[in-house]
Amino acid sequence: MQPTPLSPLSSTLSSPLSAHPAPRALALAGPTASGKTAAALALAAHWQTRGGVEIISVDSALVFRGMDIGTAKPTAAELAAVPHHLIDIRDPLHAYSAAEFVRDAERLITEIRARGRLPLLVGGTMLYFKALYEGLSDMPPADPAVRKALQAALAQEGLTALYQQLQKVDPVTAARLAPADTQRILRALEVWQLTGQPISSFQTRDADAPVRSDIALISLEPSDRTWLHTRIAQRFDQMLEHGLVNEVQALRARGDLQADLPAMRCVGYRQVWEALDNLAPMADLRDKGIFATRQLAKRQITWLRSMPHRHGVAADAADAVPQVLQLAEQLKLG
Repeated sequence: MQPTPLSPLSSTLSSPLSAHPAPRALALAGPTASGKTAAALALAAHWQTRGGVEIISVDSALVFRGMDIGTAKPTAAELAAVPHHLIDIRDPLHAYSAAEFVRDAERLITEIRARGRLPLLVGGTMLYFKALYEGLSDMPPADPAVRKALQAALAQEGLTALYQQLQKVDPVTAARLAPADTQRILRALEVWQLTGQPISSFQTRDADAPVRSDIALISLEPSDRTWLHTRIAQRFDQMLEHGLVNEVQALRARGDLQADLPAMRCVGYRQVWEALDNLAPMADLRDKGIFATRQLAKRQITWLRSMPHRHGVAADAADAVPQVLQLAEQLKLG
């Protein structure tokens, strides 16, 4: 069966370019394999005569050191060509939160502007973008006792039972999460047990509440799902050829990393880890990795479509990069 095409991008995706004061920063978002890196480097070259840009990574996997192949981390040449931030800042043993990202991004935007350069936020971690544009809800912090009890329930009952429980108490969040997303399922149940309210109630914002307008958002969204699926498969094949399995083996050899850590649950790493644990056949690794990446891209696109302030560009258009450059000019960045 042929994949369903994505809805064509509409000219009403965003508010008029003149509706707000000149933005102080530019963000470039899109699903995995949509061409964000190429567009960002083109923007950096285009802006060179105006002081240049510095890139702030908006990627929850690129923060981790030693995870290069499976995250499609920028090459040494790309990192040397343009200053990059929020890459290789955390050991895989330690998590990095949306709140930390917002704090770090705000600081970097101020510092980059003080150097006379354009802050360019690039990535596909939509939770980070949402937190940056809409603010963070007042959710309760993690509770060690509740989390320990949930981990025990996970070991005794299995993830499927916990996911079914989440479907009962918070169907909105359950519908948004993948049934295998242990980390987020546990967090949603933790919030429910701590507050008696679904985590979705904390994440819901007033539709009429203003979204910050000082960071313009350009969104690369493919109009044809087949195009994106082809690129995803090509990228995962390249990762396997370049040694993704060996990279995960090296991480496992440290001895202090576990499969349930946020770093090890990144798409690609999770599938390799499960294959090395003999939880899934190594022969199925390619198909499982590509499928998981497609699901990630689908969720990313869903998040993007909930951001009416974005300026959309069809990622699969032959002139996608020139369109991004033209949009950046029209935004009259301050």
